[in-house]
Amino acid sequence: MIGIGAFAARARLSAKALRLYDRLGLLAPARVDGATGYRFYRPGQVERARLVALLRQLDMPLARIAEVVDADDGATAARRLAAYWADVEERHAGRRTLAAYLRGRLSGRSSEMYGTFVVETVEVPAQVLVTEVRHVLAEELPAWIGASLGRLEEAARECGGVAGAPFVAYHSEVSVESDGPAEACVPVVDEAAARAWAERRGRARGTTVRVEPAQRLARTRITKAQVAHPQILAAFEAVEEWMKAAGLTPTGPCREVYFADWDAAGPEDPVCDVAFPVGRASG
Repeated sequence: MIGIGAFAARARLSAKALRLYDRLGLLAPARVDGATGYRFYRPGQVERARLVALLRQLDMPLARIAEVVDADDGATAARRLAAYWADVEERHAGRRTLAAYLRGRLSGRSSEMYGTFVVETVEVPAQVLVTEVRHVLAEELPAWIGASLGRLEEAARECGGVAGAPFVAYHSEVSVESDGPAEACVPVVDEAAARAWAERRGRARGTTVRVEPAQRLARTRITKAQVAHPQILAAFEAVEEWMKAAGLTPTGPCREVYFADWDAAGPEDPVCDVAFPVGRASG
């Protein structure tokens, strides 16, 4: 056994840090003297002590540190660290795009910010849609989109399969104060089967079936990091500015079209089109 002073020297840590790790449940002494309360450690605990200290420098939450240091083997520990760091990079990418959005807002250089988005028009054929409508606030939106599109894609199996990229249409503003409504939509193959599915479902969860006519979309493609609110607003505004300059006007609700595997995508990977159905402005 090694006393706390000698162990702290070997681990290149302070005795105060070791007492903290004990209190946090990350590194308990091998033995505590019942009479004096003096802590003793085994030499083999040095590596764990150094690892805990290094992981704390990554601002890793205590529960995640415990998952890494308690892993059965080095490969498992490395995978857990990699998963944590991927989360960190995704959050950082989101903050970076938010900072860029806010700089543009605060500096009054919105036109320069919009110029970073490439806008184009595409023709979309008529689609049979199974949909789910809900009033939802901005902070509730990501969880609802994932759950709703998951339910609708499951339903598509009863409707001949998925026939196109799922999307969410916004029939009114969704923000921290305004709750839409938003409409999750999945294109399906078989209209008759879709209507039979909707009949069985009734009005559960606001589900319905509708046919959207062929239309033209003005769109810009954004990354996973740019999807977060409020930075996604810059993409919507960029498309609106482009439409004005091109003499186009919206003919339907704006939308987010999801064409990529969200879970597999990295923060800088394109995952979504921000789009407006458009027609030529009168006059």
